[in-house]
Amino acid sequence: MILELQDVSTFYGRIEVLKKVSLYLEEGEIVTIIGANGAGKTTLLKTISGILHPKTGRIFLQKEGIERYSPDRIVKLGISHCPEGRRIFHTLSVLENLRLGAFTRKLIKDELEEIFHLFPILKERMKQKGGTLSGGEQQMLAIARALMSKPKVLLLDEPSLGLAPKMVEKIFETIQQINKEGVSILLVEQNANLALQIAKKGYVLETGKVVLCDNCSNLIKNEEVKSAYLGG
Repeated sequence: MILELQDVSTFYGRIEVLKKVSLYLEEGEIVTIIGANGAGKTTLLKTISGILHPKTGRIFLQKEGIERYSPDRIVKLGISHCPEGRRIFHTLSVLENLRLGAFTRKLIKDELEEIFHLFPILKERMKQKGGTLSGGEQQMLAIARALMSKPKVLLLDEPSLGLAPKMVEKIFETIQQINKEGVSILLVEQNANLALQIAKKGYVLETGKVVLCDNCSNLIKNEEVKSAYLGG
């Protein structure tokens, strides 16, 4: 087990957003979190990455408790967070954005080539400012930047948001390729159909609580899941 949450509760002020959430991610897995807007999915990822700290509960990365660690320390230990909305630096070039992703470690030229092999368009756009890229290219840059820290676990928050269908297909193919190269992935995604197709296991989050956990093949057949999230 590479990542585990035990009874994690996170608050915004007095409002409890996550309510004793427990989940785990095995090494080499893709696990998806599905749920409606406001269910607490983004808060969950922010809590894992150290942007927020839980009021109660434990978070373990390879058995090391990290729930009180700072975000930069968590990145150094091997968790990288690709946030909702991309959050690239619009006035910086593609290359500068990528270099910032490697701020915790010494950048090796060969590693840039690995990223460009995964995202060839970024090599073509290397000197271009991030803000001039298309939405899909910005999403590629955001994922690539997250990979620059050489994570063991990649947290992906809504990677398909606002993208055209062909670009969504390309992004999901790339996510699978990243996973094949040894990165464990926790995926938050509104497009539940796609997420459940590429993940091994899924958690359904409702109003801050995990209400269902199962293999994705079973979740796809589940009538309640189909009705609420799959348009069935």
